[in-house]
Amino acid sequence: MNLKKPEFPSREKKAYLFQYDNIILDVGFRCDFLVDKRVIVECKSIKQFNEIDLAQALNYLRITKLQVALLINFNVIVLKKGIKRIVNNFIE
Repeated sequence: MNLKKPEFPSREKKAYLFQYDNIILDVGFRCDFLVDKRVIVECKSIKQFNEIDLAQALNYLRITKLQVALLINFNVIVLKKGIKRIVNNFIE
């Protein structure tokens, strides 16, 4: 899938390494999309979001030190009802 536009640079399946207690772990995570190096986008097709989905997005934000993630559930009739914004220490 190609969602690239010059005004919103993005990367698909961006892989991250992270460090824990002075050990670099190369089994980090792969976010579905990283938009403008600021917003993580995770795409799902599930009945509804649950606490695990929200916790996963929040952990991604903590690992990357980013502030905003979008969870998008494509298993809904109206797409805007399937979008959930997650923030971590958001500063405008």
